[in-house]
Amino acid sequence: MLITRASEYAILSLIVLAKAESPMDSETLSKELSISKSFLAKILQALAKEDILRSYKGVNGGFVLFKSAKEITMLDVMSCVEGKAPAVFDCAPSEKNCPSDKAHICSIWPFLNKLQTKIDSFLAKLTLADILEE
Repeated sequence: MLITRASEYAILSLIVLAKAESPMDSETLSKELSISKSFLAKILQALAKEDILRSYKGVNGGFVLFKSAKEITMLDVMSCVEGKAPAVFDCAPSEKNCPSDKAHICSIWPFLNKLQTKIDSFLAKLTLADILEE
């Protein structure tokens, strides 16, 4: 599945944080988005680990964007929270990695591979700034 709940929540959080005037803690953000605090905290930590967000500790602490909205691509966000590049299909990205070892005779693998390449390219170009403009 391309967009999981983790990816959805990461993108929603980034939208809110991009519009915020000061750092937001995970509790405030979870209440605003009606998302489980523990699940959201894991997502925010993953985004901070990959330098998409910066976290601040203390009374006025919380999360802010580490990069500008123009530098944050949806491919980076989704790869970060999923732990791997997003995939539309369970198909392997190359014939040699096919789990069934039948890619050489699969009639749809070339099509699926081309489609995945186009989606990856689109997500690599789509930035948080683009989403904020819509």
